[in-house]
Amino acid sequence: MRSPSDILENIQVQTPVSNILETLWTSGYQAFLAGGAVRDALLGIAPEDVDILTNALPDDLAWLFADQDPKYVGKSFAVTLVDKVEVATCRPADKKAVAEGHTFPATDLGRRDLTINSMVWDPKTRTLADPFGGQADIETKTIRFTRDPFDRIEEDPVRMVRACRFAARFGFKIEPKAFDAICAQAHKITAQGTADRIQREIIKAMGMDKPSGFFNLLHDTGLLLYILPSLDRCYGLDGGPHHGETVFEHNLLVGDALPASMPTLRLAGFLHDTGKKDALEIKEGRNTFPGHQRFTQAMMDDLERLRFSKKDMDYIYALVRGHMRPLKADTTARAVRRLLVMLDDLNLSYQDFLRIRIADKKSNLNPVKKPYTLGDIRLRLGKILDAMNDQTAFNINDLDISGRDIQDVLGLPQGPAIGKVKAFLFEKVLDDPSLNQKKTLADLVRQMDRNDFTD
Repeated sequence: MRSPSDILENIQVQTPVSNILETLWTSGYQAFLAGGAVRDALLGIAPEDVDILTNALPDDLAWLFADQDPKYVGKSFAVTLVDKVEVATCRPADKKAVAEGHTFPATDLGRRDLTINSMVWDPKTRTLADPFGGQADIETKTIRFTRDPFDRIEEDPVRMVRACRFAARFGFKIEPKAFDAICAQAHKITAQGTADRIQREIIKAMGMDKPSGFFNLLHDTGLLLYILPSLDRCYGLDGGPHHGETVFEHNLLVGDALPASMPTLRLAGFLHDTGKKDALEIKEGRNTFPGHQRFTQAMMDDLERLRFSKKDMDYIYALVRGHMRPLKADTTARAVRRLLVMLDDLNLSYQDFLRIRIADKKSNLNPVKKPYTLGDIRLRLGKILDAMNDQTAFNINDLDISGRDIQDVLGLPQGPAIGKVKAFLFEKVLDDPSLNQKKTLADLVRQMDRNDFTD
């Protein structure tokens, strides 16, 4: 494995990083490789993103890199995007840093969230500036806030979520003082302006090997109650006679079983059974959840509060509403066609339907319940593909006859009666796809009693 210095030196020589550093140095400014790039290098990971920390002001950067169309993108602190590289201007030293005798870059690093993110590499001297013990915390696999945890959380409550995400990502433990601070301040996560950033943290977590660790930490610290209460309330809820795990545990197993490359699908897996809390009925002393896939309001309220896009919300809703539709070895061709009609109504692909069904089946700790074998999956896929080859209408508008055609045959004006006729014809075509031909459908219309559709 390459050493951290090798990784960082390799970053340094890359353009545009090298050009930006050289420009800043020759103009008399200090500049360092900072944050995640340094952390990842110490972990032996090639960084995906490289940030530069400098004492040059945004106006200085705008002038120095005018020919590269720099963009000021700072929100919580000053960041200028130069040729796709984030160049951060150091924050002013606070009174505590001055009292402690810190100078740049330590004055900036002391205001960053976690010690593992509060280090810089000086490419000129090939030395690591680590005033708050980030390297030691990496070695001991510890997540710790930089300096006082309450101060860091007060500055930005989303740092609590980030602490949980990094702990889950790297398999680190949150240091006890940091953990206690998060528990005490969890209610502050609902502060104004945090929703979009919490959403981004959740989506980033979906890229982990097992995001369940992230959700477990959110629950253990009390954050999940404020972020995704629909999921949090499933903690400890018995999954009923068909499951060997709680509803919370089942949601986490399903999410882990879905692909990291599809974050929104994966999030749907973590939320797919949150409706069971509302659907709960106790029969013969055991929990049952009839129609739980229809109880989506609590989940949708959470997604809306976290400012997910309508597209993402509709997609997650479709996955949750459709995930219980049966598809078995003995499912008839007619039932498969009706399944495809449902998927068309939900604007959901059969591939994603199968993905969540396979993950759902796999994620059960009841020893009697077995996951699908490869043969089981092939059989179900085959049924869907056969139905798609046979069927020409999965939507009422796919009928090979128009409303105008029906008006002409029955001599009816435009109105609700035409829709009733089309619905009748669609049911016939679902039973027998070969009927979906204009002449055949017109013949069926001629056999109708127009009074049946006009009352």
